[in-house]
Amino acid sequence: MAAPYSPSPSPSPSHPTAAALVLLLLLLHVALLGKCAAAANVTFGPGEELRRYRRVQTLLTRLNKPSLRTIQSPDGDLIDCVPAHLQPAFDHPRLRGQRPLGPPVQPSGHHRRPNHSADAGVQLWAVSGASCPEGSVPVRRITEADVLRASSVRRFGRVPTARVRRDTVAGGHEHAVGYVAGDEYYGARASINVWAPKVSTPTEFSLSQIWVIGGTFSNDLNTIEAGWQVSPQLYGDNSPRFFTYWTTDAYQTTGCYNLLCSGFVQTNSRIAMGAAISPTSGYKGGQFDISLLIWKDPNHGNWWLEFGSGELVGYWPSFLFSHLASHASMVQFGGEVVDTRTEGSHTATQMGSGHFPGEGFGRSSYFRNLEVVDWDNSLIPLTTFHVTADHPNCYDIQGGVNAVWGNYFYYGGPGRNVRCT
Repeated sequence: MAAPYSPSPSPSPSHPTAAALVLLLLLLHVALLGKCAAAANVTFGPGEELRRYRRVQTLLTRLNKPSLRTIQSPDGDLIDCVPAHLQPAFDHPRLRGQRPLGPPVQPSGHHRRPNHSADAGVQLWAVSGASCPEGSVPVRRITEADVLRASSVRRFGRVPTARVRRDTVAGGHEHAVGYVAGDEYYGARASINVWAPKVSTPTEFSLSQIWVIGGTFSNDLNTIEAGWQVSPQLYGDNSPRFFTYWTTDAYQTTGCYNLLCSGFVQTNSRIAMGAAISPTSGYKGGQFDISLLIWKDPNHGNWWLEFGSGELVGYWPSFLFSHLASHASMVQFGGEVVDTRTEGSHTATQMGSGHFPGEGFGRSSYFRNLEVVDWDNSLIPLTTFHVTADHPNCYDIQGGVNAVWGNYFYYGGPGRNVRCT
């Protein structure tokens, strides 16, 4: 509780005290919070509003670190160039006082192209040529509006449980995925077609990603995830954004998106996690995809992420995990949506392009050149690859193999339609 305000004995009516101005600003801010809460159908009393305000400010202070430069993105995002050793990851007790590690050992069979400019240009904030100074990392600034859109301050940057499929669609999460299981996996790679699917309500999302999975589908589930996502609640718009996620206890208390908790260590000064991707694919038009590689460095055991043609984004320290501290037992590729059934019927949120896989190239969304990393740190083709969809009438998937794309699949759908209600 804040101490009661006690005015000075004889303030001038035309010159309010500094304390009075501070109180007035605070009360105005609390009123704004109350309006935001009302818009979200949540009611807070004055005491709870003040406590919520303080929690929001504490979170913003923790996430938004001092920056060397701030870049304004055309979509309104602010990208802060934060010294690499001050990024949120180094708030972790196991990392405090350290600095990011140098490059890892690349998987054999992986060929990097030397030109980085094309990869940096696929994010909207960097299309003008803006960049962060060497030794800093671009971090999307978190605003009060971002936090207030979340279901709670405590859950900001996290997702509801039941994110990963195999045997359940609890919590309204629906999937169309391909997967391999039954071996030891040390990474995965794929090129992912990027679209801007329509999302029906702010609390739903649509994503396409790689999952690297360890443990069982219960409380000990470990995952590392990367791909693109449209999430109005998290980002405040309907743009597809490059994102990462991790958890070590089935999304209960550990892990988060991007850099919204201490975990992932970013090493790249040109790629901003959570920033919008541009261009995107068009129906019967140009197709655009991004390549992602996740693998476990055989020297230090950390899980690294590469974006595009050789952009090392950063790594998840191995100590974050239990099962994934050694290896993964499953790899999944594909799409996921959340269906809140707010209108009493299936959501019209789209997956991928919003069109079924049978429409093929230029119309349906795809994953291509699917590979996994084996125990010898080598990229190898998939064996015993399976595809499955929770509700094929809503979102479906069709796999194949050819000489150009290797293992691939088309996937997605419109959601609600005459066969999906």
